[in-house]
Formats: sequence, structure tokens, C-alpha cells
Amino acid sequence: MSEERRQHVLRAIVQDYVATSEPVGSKALLDRHQLGVSAATVRNDMAVLEEEGLITAPHTSAGRVPTDAGYRAFVDRLNEIKPMSRAERAAVQTFLAQAVDLDDVVDRTVRLMSSLTNQVAVMQYPSLNPATIRHTELVSLDGDRLMAVVILSNGRVEQRIVQVDVDLVTEAGQQLLRTLRDRVNEAVAGATWSEGIRLLPAVIDRIAPEHRETAGLVIAVLADALAQQREERVALAGTAHLARSVSDFPMTIGPVLEALEEHVVLLRLLGQMSQTSSASGDSVAVRIGAENTVDGLRGASVVSSTYGADSTAGLGVLGPTRMDYPSTMAAVRAVARYVSEILDQR
Repeated sequence: MSEERRQHVLRAIVQDYVATSEPVGSKALLDRHQLGVSAATVRNDMAVLEEEGLITAPHTSAGRVPTDAGYRAFVDRLNEIKPMSRAERAAVQTFLAQAVDLDDVVDRTVRLMSSLTNQVAVMQYPSLNPATIRHTELVSLDGDRLMAVVILSNGRVEQRIVQVDVDLVTEAGQQLLRTLRDRVNEAVAGATWSEGIRLLPAVIDRIAPEHRETAGLVIAVLADALAQQREERVALAGTAHLARSVSDFPMTIGPVLEALEEHVVLLRLLGQMSQTSSASGDSVAVRIGAENTVDGLRGASVVSSTYGADSTAGLGVLGPTRMDYPSTMAAVRAVARYVSEILDQR
């Protein structure tokens, strides 16, 4: 019973400190929470929590604040995450559903997560390794220019403009475009981006000799579009939120900002947290303070989730350890689910 009561006290300290950013004393706990015990009992429970390293006294303050271990104990004992309201879920779904392509999905997602949580939002572009080529399209723009379009199964769309030596306005030019498009789709539809690069050159041999030079130009830009898929990217939004919580970082905000500029570091972090959530069976992973392997983020917390049919890409938010974990975890989980649904429909 005493252990359960102490956990109740710890939960109250975390909630009050997150809400006020002020160290929490025993009197404040008794005034704000129905603990059902005496002030002496609360002080004794706080002393035990401090001995266990779950709370600490900053400077000479009479109040206490949670440590990284205290936040971890709080997060681990969250029996359920309060779901977003129906109105919030509808707004999220509508906002994301209005995206016109993958880049727009990503941009809307990070802006939405940052707005919902008041933290920095990070999103990894969908993993490209399992992505396949859904369709290619060739669209004439004017007499001798066309747009080559590649659509991947993960929703990404790549477009390239190419100038050719054929008048595309004529019936013969249009027929050449249709033939070339059909031959390309026959060769690479369903293939991965890397397989597509390997298969595309053979398409030229299936085109009439007098048009192979034109075909070669088109194949070259399609291959270039697929080659761009090798780049792993992340998108960020809401960095300005850090400026409003400078005092929450124990030393300086500088290392956090430097870490955010290293996209390779963020990709590795999201990958590690994806593995953690997969191993635990929970769709949301949380790293608090010193649990982060990135030196610059040891004063921050990261809440992330995987998304997509293969759950190989990650998204999440980053902020101070003084974070509203239940609401943040609910927002990240909900957004990840809706992003997955939207990408599955594309």
C-alpha cells in the first residue's frame, strides 16, 4: 500500500511540475490532490522518493522536481494514454487527408505534431528499401518537352522535365509517348527503385531504332529520378518551441539545436527507437534525458512511433524532459496511425 501511495505522490509531483514548472512541496500536493493522508506522511513519502532518485531538490528550494528516473517511472506506469477527443481526431484526419503528395503529407504531419504538442516535430521520410514502382507517366508539355513522372508505392512522386528531338504535338509524337510509357511500365512496374534502375536500359532495345535516341533521353531522366530515392531524409517543424523552454534545459539549448541539424543522427535515433517499440510491442517509444545515446539530447526527451505498412519509418517529437507525456504520446500515436492510413490509400 505504501509503495502504491508513493507512486501516487510521484505522479502528482510530475503532473504539477509539468503544469507549473515550479518545484512541488508537500503543502501544494495536499492542496491540489486528494491524497487522503497527513502532511507528515506526504513528507515521508517524498523523502523515500528522493532516496530512490526519483525526485530531487533544485538548489535550496523546499520543493522537489522529478529526475529522469522519476519521469521514466511515471511513463512506465501509465496504464492508459488518454485518447484524443473525437473532434481532435477528425481535425487531424481531415488536415492530413488534404495532402496532395508525399512531400505535402510529411510537411503537414510535422506541422501538425508540433502544433498539437508544442514541441519540435521530426519525421523520417518513408523507408525506400521496400518501396516499389507503382506507375510511370509521360506527359507532353509543348512541342519538344515532356514531363516524366515516377510514382512509388510509398506515395512519393518524382517529376523530371526532359527536352527531346521529336514533335510531341503530332499524332506520331503522341503514339511514341504512349508506346514508351507502356514499355517502361511493363519493365519496371512492381520493381523496387534499385531494380528499376537496372531494368530501365533494356527498354531502349524495345523501341523502334529511329526513336531510340529519344527513348534514351527519357530513360536517363527516369533513372535519375529513381536514383534520388537513395537519400534518407527527415523533416522538422517547431524548432521555435525550444526557445520558449530554454530554462528547462539543464545546461544550454545549444547542443540540442546542433543535434537537430544532424539529420543522420536523427535518422539513427528514430531507427533505434523503432526497434525499441517493436521489441516491447508498444507503438510508442519514449527516451528521457540521459537515456538518449546522442550527447546533445541528454537533456531532452523524445517520443516517437513508427508508421506505414512496414513500420520501418519513424516520426515523433522532441522537447524538454518537463513534458506532458500522456498527451504527447497520444498525439504521436494518433498522427502515426492516420499517416499510415493515408499512405496506404495512395
